[in-house]
Amino acid sequence: EEVELHKSSKLTLFLLAAVLVSVWADGRDYYDLLGVSREATTREIRRAFKQLALTMHPDKNPGDPSAHEKFLQVNRAYEVLKDEDLRKKYDKYGEKGLDEQQQGGRYESWNFYRYDFGIYDDDLEIITLDSGDFEAAVNSGEIWFINFYFPRCSHCHDLAPTWREFAKEMDGVIRIGAVNCGDNNHLCRRMGISSYPSLLVFNGERSEDNLVRFAMQFITTSVTQLWQGNMFNEIESAFSSGLGWLISFCCDTGGNCSHSVSDGLVKVGWVDCTSEQHLCDSFQVTTGATALFPPGSSLNQQGSILWINSLDSKEIHSQVINHLPDLELLTADSFQSKLAHHRWLISFTFGDRTSSNEYKKLQAFLRSDHIQVGRVDCVADAPLCESLYIHKRCVAVFKGLGIHDFEIHHGKDVLYNIVGFARDSVRAHVTTLRPENFPSDRKEPWLVDFFAPWCPPCRALLPELRKASIQLAGQMKFGTLDCTIHHGLCSTYNIQAYPTTVIFNGSSIHEYEGHHSADGILEFIQDLINPSVTVLDPSTVRNTVWAVDFYAPWCGPCQALLPEWRRMARLLSGQISVGSVDCQRFQSFCQNQGVRAYPEIRLYSGSARQPDRFSYVPYNGWHRDAHSLRAWALSSLPRASVDLTPDTFRSLVLSGKDHWVLDFYAPWCGPCQHFAPEFEVLARILKGEVRAGKVDCQAHHQTCQSAGITAYPTVRFYPYQGKKRVRTHTHKHTHTRMWSVKRWTQT
Repeated sequence: EEVELHKSSKLTLFLLAAVLVSVWADGRDYYDLLGVSREATTREIRRAFKQLALTMHPDKNPGDPSAHEKFLQVNRAYEVLKDEDLRKKYDKYGEKGLDEQQQGGRYESWNFYRYDFGIYDDDLEIITLDSGDFEAAVNSGEIWFINFYFPRCSHCHDLAPTWREFAKEMDGVIRIGAVNCGDNNHLCRRMGISSYPSLLVFNGERSEDNLVRFAMQFITTSVTQLWQGNMFNEIESAFSSGLGWLISFCCDTGGNCSHSVSDGLVKVGWVDCTSEQHLCDSFQVTTGATALFPPGSSLNQQGSILWINSLDSKEIHSQVINHLPDLELLTADSFQSKLAHHRWLISFTFGDRTSSNEYKKLQAFLRSDHIQVGRVDCVADAPLCESLYIHKRCVAVFKGLGIHDFEIHHGKDVLYNIVGFARDSVRAHVTTLRPENFPSDRKEPWLVDFFAPWCPPCRALLPELRKASIQLAGQMKFGTLDCTIHHGLCSTYNIQAYPTTVIFNGSSIHEYEGHHSADGILEFIQDLINPSVTVLDPSTVRNTVWAVDFYAPWCGPCQALLPEWRRMARLLSGQISVGSVDCQRFQSFCQNQGVRAYPEIRLYSGSARQPDRFSYVPYNGWHRDAHSLRAWALSSLPRASVDLTPDTFRSLVLSGKDHWVLDFYAPWCGPCQHFAPEFEVLARILKGEVRAGKVDCQAHHQTCQSAGITAYPTVRFYPYQGKKRVRTHTHKHTHTRMWSVKRWTQT
């Protein structure tokens, strides 16, 4: 009896703990669970979760029966908020938008969070890159040395101390980055990373000295040999372009003794003093020396020349940066005229009279793009900045069409990101919107992105908008509206989550739901112009074949399905009608149809004689991509081809009077299975002109062997021309496509 009582007490305690956890977690906001604001960056979310993991993990709380359930809630909050798409769905619909998602169901040991959770997250000199900013980094024009690592890799941990010291040594010379392949698996696979750590193309020893030498070999520049006949013309020519010179005077070598440190910031040259002694004497050079000639300096005044007493490449590079000219200061009086006809990158500051050394590099990096670089002091010219709704330090690109056509940079405040933004922005057609230029009259189509700068998915979407704007130039205008500044305007359009992308087209307003990519946006706009999915009501699902998506507007998985459903509809155009039913609007109809969960996908066959009776095939597949859905829909249709036996092959094909196209296949063959729905499409297209048949080569091996079939699938065309059957034509390929087979039969 005591044993039973003891068991009962343990059960009671367990149930009580479960109830307490349920009360603790029920209705708690994910941001509150992690202790972060709704504006938190992905890095801040990771740090907050790590701190909670180290204190709340069940391994650290073995006596707390509720520790497991509590940590599951925190882990789920982290898994949702770190994912851009899931975070947006949660912001917009709450937990009900994630009903079919199972994030956070499993977690790692306490030791993993203590030692392996983001090796370089806290290192300032090492820039942790992810899928959202990797391309901008490597395409910025700067030199990057990137460590691709995996958290559980012991060699990665062994390298970490050296990599940190190396990053400090190279700070300011090249960019040192790290990619966590545990969090960015698709990026690492795309980059061909197959072992860890991978240091780009580095194959030598991983000591600090070797790493420095390896990195420095990629810092190259064009070096010019100077002599009495060309030196002064070369220097004056560079000065007229705003470039200085870094010149090495070599007294005991006949070769190039210059340092490759300029990155295009200055011209680099060398003088052989053994053959140009008179020239070196004019600069009072008696031993080897390096001199920096800043733009505009006088060659006749030694005081304007900077002599660098160091052979260290990093020190020389630092001296070059320090003596670059500051950004041109624009004022309210000159701002409009300067920006009327030229493209500018403008740094808006608040009281800082000088730009950082990093910003000085912008002039060199953007010179070939014909983008001028300047700055505006918003303390001295407050009305100018207020008219542009600029209230804090930022960078903006003005596109040469006046002061109102500009785009503000919302990425990382680092050089590589700013350079990439400037180059993309001048080519794109995206405008920063304000109340004065917001397209409220909607006389022409506009795509407006309502966003918040702190929102990671918003920042990831901005470069995709630029790509889409280039594709749709002249057809649609693109703009972005910062809802942290223009609260009232965003409230007018009931913006509840970021980013919210809306198409304004005349009196119609369409909210974009789909992948945050240029292709997704282009497909959505194409679908608005020529809809591929029909909005259905209870009276329309009849008298034809319909693929139907039953959905609810608040359902997160339904929103994820939308772009794939539209893509599938375009793939099935002319073969199967595709529609969708809003079960929030037609609730009773969905209930009568037995729809119990969203999204519910079905293929209906209506009856002309009994239009109120439907037969349908449900989709039970695991994958919800367009191609999987299309294959399912096509395979659910009545077949247009016929199965052939050895007897029917001889009588109908070889001795018959019809054109035939045949698919020779084997049931176990994967490519055959993928091709089967394509062949049925071909059969329907050619119906009435060419008959279609299939031969199972596993069941009828002799027939296939006598026909010379050596690979599966093999498609053969047997045309009939009078009494004589002409020689057969063969189309063999592992990845046979329907359209190519159709074109082949028509020849």
